[in-house]
Formats: sequence, structure tokens, C-alpha cells
Amino acid sequence: MNIKSVATQYWRSHARGLRVVAVVLLALLVLLALAGWADRRYPLPAAPHFSTVVLDRQGEPLRAFADEQGIWRYPVTLDEVSPEYLQLLINYEDRWFYWHPGINPVAIVRAFWQNVSNGEIVSGGSTLTMQVARLLEPEQQLTGQRTYLLKLRQIARALQLEWHYSKAQILTLYLNLAPFGGPLSGVQAASFSYFGKPVRQLSDAEAALLAVLPQRPSALRPDRYPQRAHQARDKVLQRMAELGVWPAARVADALIEPVSVLRQRSPMLAPLLARRLHDSCADCQRIQSTLKVTVQRQVEQAVQRYLAHLPPAQSVAALVVDNSDMSVLAYVGSADFLSEARAGHVDMVQAVRSPGSTLKPFLYGMALDQGLIHSASLLIDAPRFDRAYRPHNFSGGFNGPVSASEALQRSLNIPAVQLLDHIGAGRFASQLQHGGLQLFGPGARQPNESLILGGIGVRLEQLVGSYAALARGGKAALPRLTLQQPLQERYLLSPGAAWIVWRMLAHSPYQVIQRLTGDSWNLAWKTGTSYGFRDAWAVGVTQGLTIGVWVGRPDGSPSPGEQGSTAAAPLLFSLYSSLASAQGRQALLPPASVSQAEICWPLGTLASASENQHGNCMRKMSAWLLDGTVPPTLAEGDEIQLASLLERVWLQPDTGLRAEPACAGGEHLQEQQVALWPMALEPWLPRDWRRSRRLPGVAEECGLLGAEQLPLQITTLPDGAEIQQPGRARAPIPVNLHADGGSGERAWYLNGAFIGRSSAVGVLPYSFNQPGPYQLSVTDQQGNTDMINLVVKMK
Repeated sequence: MNIKSVATQYWRSHARGLRVVAVVLLALLVLLALAGWADRRYPLPAAPHFSTVVLDRQGEPLRAFADEQGIWRYPVTLDEVSPEYLQLLINYEDRWFYWHPGINPVAIVRAFWQNVSNGEIVSGGSTLTMQVARLLEPEQQLTGQRTYLLKLRQIARALQLEWHYSKAQILTLYLNLAPFGGPLSGVQAASFSYFGKPVRQLSDAEAALLAVLPQRPSALRPDRYPQRAHQARDKVLQRMAELGVWPAARVADALIEPVSVLRQRSPMLAPLLARRLHDSCADCQRIQSTLKVTVQRQVEQAVQRYLAHLPPAQSVAALVVDNSDMSVLAYVGSADFLSEARAGHVDMVQAVRSPGSTLKPFLYGMALDQGLIHSASLLIDAPRFDRAYRPHNFSGGFNGPVSASEALQRSLNIPAVQLLDHIGAGRFASQLQHGGLQLFGPGARQPNESLILGGIGVRLEQLVGSYAALARGGKAALPRLTLQQPLQERYLLSPGAAWIVWRMLAHSPYQVIQRLTGDSWNLAWKTGTSYGFRDAWAVGVTQGLTIGVWVGRPDGSPSPGEQGSTAAAPLLFSLYSSLASAQGRQALLPPASVSQAEICWPLGTLASASENQHGNCMRKMSAWLLDGTVPPTLAEGDEIQLASLLERVWLQPDTGLRAEPACAGGEHLQEQQVALWPMALEPWLPRDWRRSRRLPGVAEECGLLGAEQLPLQITTLPDGAEIQQPGRARAPIPVNLHADGGSGERAWYLNGAFIGRSSAVGVLPYSFNQPGPYQLSVTDQQGNTDMINLVVKMK
């Protein structure tokens, strides 16, 4: 038998079987082609949009924004779900999930038999994949019907899902789309809403409840029907014991736990920050901020307690920043987000407001960097004659000689303007903006002396970023709101100047308590009050944190009597006490460019310097120096000051009187240097420190040296005078203010406020309208000054 006959015989005997195989293959190809056509013709529906959820740095939601249908759906991945919950879900809902192709034929047959036996649909035999298919088609959920036609559609969609997605992807879809009652969709939203925690932290009992809840989400809601929910949960737990997945002891422990849930709600922490981040990325599903939930809650609770001390229309803003990376740990944009009276919807962290005196620390830092002052430099708090800008101190009156540290701590206005005269308002504003502090308003476009007292606008957010430079080696930075936001920092001050300013401001407001307890106070803080009591500020800097507080009315109307030290500082101190860790309470270490030395007033130079010998050191003080520089006492104006404060005189050896070679003949004279205080400070000095006592008398033969003008002196009233209103009716008390001596026109001040001018021989008519203590001061054209205190009494 040849090969051809053998092949013919084989073909005849197997032809029928081969034809069957061919038909089957053709049928499969047709089915595949039909499936491919159907897949293209009826593509899988897209997954519904997620809610935008703003999270803290650990992933806990701060605030959720519902989707267009009002559903809260927080995106979650398999890695963020506890393995225990997945065990419960798979073993109770679909034990063969990882093995079937999307449908479980055994379960479908069993469900069909049960439905036929009962005469109605009592079981669906759905797999998790089939449930996802139903959840992806909302129109099926809205009908509320359960028909065999819909079931066939689910089966087709389930096969389609298995064709396109992996098991992990399908399970992730279920975790995010499953209903949990009310507006809750997805296990993460349910976990936070019912238990206040992420799904990865659920207990066994809590996880069991959430595993069964999607079966009947409305009927089993634990916040409405706790008994039904309890029974359904126990059924799931007992199933775990029956299947041997969990040991009986573990199930018994879980069964003991009561069903205790929170009232269904959306999280509402840092609502204004969440709104801000959501507006910046409306299509984002998850926005992870830098906030810490624990810190945010502490700050919000502190603000809520503080509201009891504030009028109904006032609001509060507070910002807490981590100095190490400028991440915002707490963000309170308003006192009460839901309060219309307090305009809670207005974010005062971003609002442009007048900063009051809060810019003064940067002015002192720049003066240090320019070698104009050290921490103990003598500054002048006295009336300013012939100056276009004559501010007065917030507390009224003048203080005479003050150190730079005291002037900054007490926020005195005249010394700050004195420094700004030397630095220049334009240069000061330019350096602030270069360091990241944006300035607003006319004062920013044309800077002048009012800038240092709040004549511009700033935002709390950027102000806090600038203050952080005091603890960050002089580098200011914009606070970071998200983990992805890059750190943007710029040098505002040198490291040494930043540290000295921090040290100048790090004084305890509770001096008596500090002395009694010995507690350290390492919070550098500064307050500010804007013109008309519209804004109260307090900003504090520790080693680890920078804290900013604003108090006021969002509409810009004044709050009479509310100032930074009384309205904002107490909240700052409360936040410092509760937030600063033990490490954060430690003092900042000075950089190598900072040293300490003894200096002398009035010259301001080293105590060991030659000019401070022979009685010229009238007050010795300890000063922080930058780069070893010891600048002399700063001039009140632009002139060179040390020469006018250190006067060279010649004395007769036998009499000790002043003389000059021209009038003393050939007599041998002794040269001596005499340190003098600035002329404007004379009224505040002890008598022995005044020029009339510091300069020796004049020898008779040199009488021309004694022709120095008479000192300026108020002659209208004596120091300590009491003015009593005559008669019985309350009426203004008129006085004519006059001063003898001095030179030229006089400028008069009452409690630091300018009230008018008089000529050298004339008077200034003035009327006292209110009782109380007053400080009356006058200055002439050469800077001579006199001052008295008086009391006005009225019926």
C-alpha cells in the first residue's frame, strides 16, 4: 500500500470529525468577532467622577467636595485598604473571585433555582465583577428593578470587564464604587464618615460591617438601624469562623464589640484652605496638603475657645508653619466658616491688610546689616522738629533715651522712623519685596516713612514667611501648602542679623512668672495694630515653628480699643504653649558672626575704648554685635553724630575751668574729651548727665565761651503741675503755652501728638478738654527739648 492510498483512507475515516472541528473553530471565530464588535459598539462605561478630597500629609481627609450628583466618593487604592477587610469582603461576597472569568455558573444556577422555587427574585448570584458592572451603569441602579434581562446584561458586562481589566483593577473599582448608604460611595468615604478613620485602620468588627453594608446600604445604615447592622455584621464574622479563615477566638472578640458609629457627615477641617486648593485644581481627585490633622484640630479648638472673648462681628486667622521646610501645619482662615456675622467665608490668611508695626523687626535687622546699630544702640524717642512726618507712640508721650532692643520690644515709633530715615523707605520696601513679602497700596508704589507704621498692605501668609527668616538664617520663604509645592526661599537678612533680631524679641510677657518659675521663654514675638484699630496682629518665632495670628473685622471697619497686645497676642501665647515641643522651646544658637561685648552710653562704642574713659561711660550695657562691628550712637538726622557727642575742651590745670589758648595767653592747658548726650534727650536725663553739668565752667578771661544760649524751658507750667477746672460746670481749660531760651520757632507735643507751633517770643493757645495725666513737650529748631508732666482735673 502506497502513501497516497493510506492518506486517502485516513481522510475518509476522519473527515466527519475534522469537519466538526472546523465548524467549531469557525463558530469560535464568529463569536470572537461578534464579541469584538459588541465590545467596540458597546464600550464599558467610564467610572463615575470622584469627589475632590483634600487630605493632610498622612492621607486623612480635611474636606471633601461632592461630585455633581452630591456623592461623596474618596479615591482609594488596594494598598490603602487593610488585608482584613479584603479577607472579609472576598470570603463573604465572592470566594471564587480570583478563579472565575467574571461569572460563577454554580452561583447563577443556585440563584435561578431559588428564584423559581420562591416565585420571585430572592437571589442574584452576582460576583464582585457583576456588581462592578451594575455600578458602572447608574441607569440600572435608578430603575430599582431586578429582571433576567438586566442580569444577562450584567453577565455580558462582567465578561467584558474581565477581558479589559485585571482582578486587582476590578476589585479597586468595587472598593471605590460600592454604595454605603446616603451620599456615601466607596469604602474610604464610608470608613471616615462612620468611624472617623481611614479604612486601613478599621477593627475586625468595623471591617465586617463595611463588608456587608453594600448588600442593603439603605436598610443596614448603622447610624439609622444599628440593630440590623449589628446582625448583618455578626453574620459576616460567623462566616469567617465557619470557613476557617479566622480562628474562633478572633471572631469571638470581634462579636463582643458594639456597633458604634459617628453621625454621617463630610469632614470639615481647614475648610478655607481646602477650598483654595480645590479651586486651584478642580479636576484633581486627591490633593495632599502639608497640614497635620492633630495640629489643625488643636489650632481650630483654640480659636473656638478664643471667640468667647471677641465681639460677634470679629474674625480670626491663624497660620502655623514648620521652619525646617516651610510646610503649613495648621491653616485657619476665619473664626467660624459657617458664621455670616463673622464673614466666615472670607479667607483672612490671604486678605490684604495693614500690618501696623509688624514690619519693624526687619527694619532693625537691615540696620544691623548696614552697620548702623547694635542691639544696645542708643536711640532717640523724643519730638521731631521740622520733619514732615511726626508720628507719636501708640501709648502716647515720649521715653527719651532707649536702646534698640527696648525700642523694638516696646514697638516705639520715633526710633523706628529714625532708623528708616537712615536706611531709606524705598530701599527698605525694595528689600522686603525681594525677600518675598509683597506690598500693596499707594505706600508700596511710593514708599515713605509711614510704611514702617503700617502705611501699606500685606498678607498674613507672606508675613509669616518673612518672620520665619529669623529662625532660618535670614532666609524667608513662601509657606508651602502641598507636599508637591517646591520650597522657594530668598535671603532677607544675614544669618547674624536675623539671630540678633530674634534674640531682641525673645522676651517673656510674663516677667514675674518667669522670675518665680525659672522657665525659659524662647518665643520671639511681635505685635502690631493698624491705624484706627482695624487689624490686630501677633507673630511668634520659635526654633521649630512660626505662628501668625490676625484678629479684626473682615469688612475693614474698626474695633476700638482692640490692639495686637490684647486682641492677638494671648492667642499666640496659647498656641505656643500647646504646640511648641520641648526641642522647639530651646533657644536658637547664635551664628559665628555674632559676638557679645560691653558698650557705653551715650557714645555707643566699646566700654574699653579710649573715648569712654574718664567718666564718659555714663551707662554700661551688654550688646550683641554683628561681625564685631561697634557702630557709634546714630544721629537723629543725617549728620555725623559722634563728633557732636564727643566734645574736646581745654581746662586750666589749677582751676579746672574751660579756656582756650587765644584767651588764656601762654598758660598751659590740659585737653579733655567730654561725652555728651544728644540734645533732644536733655529733658529725660538726670541733671548730672545734662550738658550744663557735663561741660565745666568757663574761666573769667574766656567769657565768650560762656555765651552759649540759654537752655529751652517750658515756663507756662511747672513739672508735676495740677490744673483744676474753675467753677462748677465742666468746660475746656484754656492755657497759653510758652517756652523761654532755645533758638527759633517751637514745636509743641501733647502725649506725643503734635499740637502746633509758636514763635520764639509768642505763645500757643491750647484748651484741655479731657481730664487725665499729660506729657507736654517742646522742641526748637536746633533740637533743644524740654518736657513736663501735668495732671488735668475736671468735675
